[in-house]
Amino acid sequence: SHLHIFRKSIEEVIRFAAEERLFILADEVYQSCVYADDTEFYSYKKVLSEMGSTISSTVELASFNSVSKGFMGECGLRGGYVELVNLDPAVKEYARRLFSTRSCPPVVGQMALDLMANPPRPGDPSFPTFSEVSSIKNMICKNTDRIQEVFAELPGISCQPLKAGFFVFPCLHFPPKAIKWKRQMEPDMLYCLHLLEETGLHVRPGCEYGQRKDSHHIRFNIMEDALQRLKTFHTRFMKEFS
Repeated sequence: SHLHIFRKSIEEVIRFAAEERLFILADEVYQSCVYADDTEFYSYKKVLSEMGSTISSTVELASFNSVSKGFMGECGLRGGYVELVNLDPAVKEYARRLFSTRSCPPVVGQMALDLMANPPRPGDPSFPTFSEVSSIKNMICKNTDRIQEVFAELPGISCQPLKAGFFVFPCLHFPPKAIKWKRQMEPDMLYCLHLLEETGLHVRPGCEYGQRKDSHHIRFNIMEDALQRLKTFHTRFMKEFS
């Protein structure tokens, strides 16, 4: 099953780290944004703890989470934390001092982080408002079918099913006229610049992410308004460069 494959891949990473004495830095900021029916979040710490004492007590791990990306994709709320596992106590104390003196997010970010780690419960005064926000988040997460429908309608664009997170990485299949622009800039960069100028929508080109040679992508937010603007622009762009 997919779940077995996900867990097995984590175990393989941990075993490799144990053999090579590597420190694992686990970026787990999207752990609360997993919504596909056949998918669930696996914590590196949990998997590590279940792999036997020889490995579970020796592999060093840092797990990162963030309110900036993990809860609502609200990058304006800067705040996050890191959990350190199996570190030497002296090193852990040095890290604590370093974070305390050099890292101080804004107060609003700290409040948001506290709410993410310890959300309101039924009976708390703020629980009704929190429930409304959570329903908005769930609505965004369940927008994946709509995304697949739009991409299926558009020529020259394809995308793997979205299972988690707030971004998709669709593949763009450009007509030859657009490819010719490669002498001046990468075609997906051209696409992003036109998209920004015409719609005000900012996305990142795949050429910035080490994509496979002669392939083209964009990194795109899954919000409904952004999807509609992309749909209108993409149709016009493909006609212009066909």
